[in-house]
Amino acid sequence: MEEPYRLTPRLALRVGLLGMVAIAVFATLFLRLWSLQILNGEQLLRAAQNNQRREVRLPAPRGAILDRTGLPLVTNVPGTIVQIDQASMPKRKSIRLREIRRLARVLKMPAREIGANLIRHRNDLLTPVRIKSDVTDAQAGYLTERADDFPGVSVPVVSLRYYPHRELAAHVLGYTGDISQQQLDTLAKDGYRPGDTIGQTGVEAKYDKYLRGAPGLAIKRVDSLGRQQGSTTPLVPARPGEAVRLTVDLKLQMAAEQALRYGIERARSSGCQGCWYANGGAIVAMDPRDGSIRAMASYPTYRPSLYVGRVRQSALDAAGLTTRSAKAANFPALDRAIDAAYPPGSTFKPVTALAAMQEHILQPYEPLACTGQYTNHGQVFKNWDPFVNEAMTLTTALAQSCDTYFYQVGYRFYGMPSERGPRLQAWAHRFGFGQRTGIDLGSEITGLLPTPDWRRQTFTRKTDPGHWQIDSLWKPGDSIQLAIGQKDLLVTPLQMARFYALIANGGRLVTPHLLLDVEQASANRQAGRVIPTPPPPAPEATNVDAQALSVVREGLFEATHSSLGTSYATFGGFPIPISGKTGTAEKAIDPGDGYMHTFNQSWWCGYGPSNSPDLVVCALIENGGHGGDAAAPAALKVFEEFFHKQAAQQGAIHSD
Repeated sequence: MEEPYRLTPRLALRVGLLGMVAIAVFATLFLRLWSLQILNGEQLLRAAQNNQRREVRLPAPRGAILDRTGLPLVTNVPGTIVQIDQASMPKRKSIRLREIRRLARVLKMPAREIGANLIRHRNDLLTPVRIKSDVTDAQAGYLTERADDFPGVSVPVVSLRYYPHRELAAHVLGYTGDISQQQLDTLAKDGYRPGDTIGQTGVEAKYDKYLRGAPGLAIKRVDSLGRQQGSTTPLVPARPGEAVRLTVDLKLQMAAEQALRYGIERARSSGCQGCWYANGGAIVAMDPRDGSIRAMASYPTYRPSLYVGRVRQSALDAAGLTTRSAKAANFPALDRAIDAAYPPGSTFKPVTALAAMQEHILQPYEPLACTGQYTNHGQVFKNWDPFVNEAMTLTTALAQSCDTYFYQVGYRFYGMPSERGPRLQAWAHRFGFGQRTGIDLGSEITGLLPTPDWRRQTFTRKTDPGHWQIDSLWKPGDSIQLAIGQKDLLVTPLQMARFYALIANGGRLVTPHLLLDVEQASANRQAGRVIPTPPPPAPEATNVDAQALSVVREGLFEATHSSLGTSYATFGGFPIPISGKTGTAEKAIDPGDGYMHTFNQSWWCGYGPSNSPDLVVCALIENGGHGGDAAAPAALKVFEEFFHKQAAQQGAIHSD
């Protein structure tokens, strides 16, 4: 028999070590279970529950935009949208793509558009991505019934922007859209998040901080696959945006937009050369006492509703709102009241008159020859009326818009000592030209107030290699043509309205503005509590002589009431006394044939009642011919609505 097994010391040591290892392993497991169950049990339970709960950001309804009387210009309507919670979508790429293609077929939109939208928001997986707005009931019902087939897709009801008057005041109101990455980089510190809707232009953009409100917060429960379980529980309610009340009068705005179309049709039917190209314009109506805008119209225009919900490129193309289609539609997105500049023509003559009297180079009742043409240094400058031949004082020259009278005044400015600088331009700048008006719309151009320095900086050896030595000089013709609002001078219709407000209110330069007040949202259609906002700047004193203003006002009154006044035929039969000035400004334009042609821009600017002005109106009809033929009748339509009076035609129109 073999010798029985013996427990040697070496074997005992091995067994002991193995037992100690086993005890250590079980002790570690015990301590870990103790930590999980006893020490960290509640914390881990909350974490597990949070995996089933997700926070949802609730967008706030935007505030309404109202006219000065409380009538709605922009409101909200309920709409059903489709959105995707990317964190709840399938993790496998192939399954995600299959879901996107199915969703695209249901919504009748390109799958690549959905994919591109998700990619843009890939850095924010917690915020649902809006895919389509204002979906049909059939589409919403289909997705709701088959929610298991579309994980991560939800169909909530939200507020969508609604424009009850379609394209009315589109350039003033603006439109909204999804926040861009560039905007987000700037505004993230103010609480904006990816996927937010933000004002892009106009009042919607300028006063977005009031209109947007404050988003709310809700909790929803999901299963392990991310599918929602039960209803969403509100946690923090969304605060609707405040209502923004504008100085705009809805009825007057309607009248201004109709007047623009009327002026364009008058120009086209007048038979004047080039007037068949009349295809745009602007009208500004403003309170001369404080600069509040009562109406501001631009034509052609567009419908802001095209930017609500899913923006269709084909619809924007058809409306002329894209780069490739804008020119053919005459740039409907361009606000011609503040973002387009034109030579003002004879509407600028009151500027020349005031500056000349202030500089004491012209006496108001000093007679100057008004003839069919004026010759200076061998250059002939023509008058709009070639048959006139008489001596005129300043008031008569304004009333009959005598070009040759103001040519002589312009040459007097040219002859002033150069060390004093260009005095006509200095006064024009004081009156608001060559600078922004400060209107609360954000986008605005300065126009162009040409000076000798401007010519030297513009025409250089590099920019004008063939003729810079001559073109960079300020010549007599520059001052002569500037005196009648021609050559290089460019102004906006709002700048002109602001200047005529200065004449109407006694020499104060107002800041045009649209905001009347901001009000808390009200549920009973009554005005809410007014929220304090910064007031518009106070009118600036220009220190223009009161007597000089009186002479100019007399000339503007004669222009509408003297039988030889250039707008007497339009305003002579109006029950309310109106004062104003016509203008016919030449501008070189390429109408589409590749050649530059000269077209007349039709202007009229004025105010009423003449003795105590309540309203300034400035009308421009692009390529509309003489000011008395198109712009003056268009401006009259605005006055008729404002004063609720009708005018009678006073014979044939004889106007520049």
